[in-house]
Amino acid sequence: MRKFIFNSAMIGVVAGGWHTVQATRNGPRDWRLIMLWLGWALSAAVTIGNVIEDANKRQIEK
Repeated sequence: MRKFIFNSAMIGVVAGGWHTVQATRNGPRDWRLIMLWLGWALSAAVTIGNVIEDANKRQIEK
């Protein structure tokens, strides 16, 4: 769990998620909102995959 919390890319995804939630609350509901959520979800998926891959590489090197 620590590998996710202290990863700078993951911190960026959390900040982006906060922005996305705020845009959903305050902004207009149109196609751009869907694209914003889609972009955030893809960023989160890539970041999680990279953190897991990095952890696996570090485990093998030990």
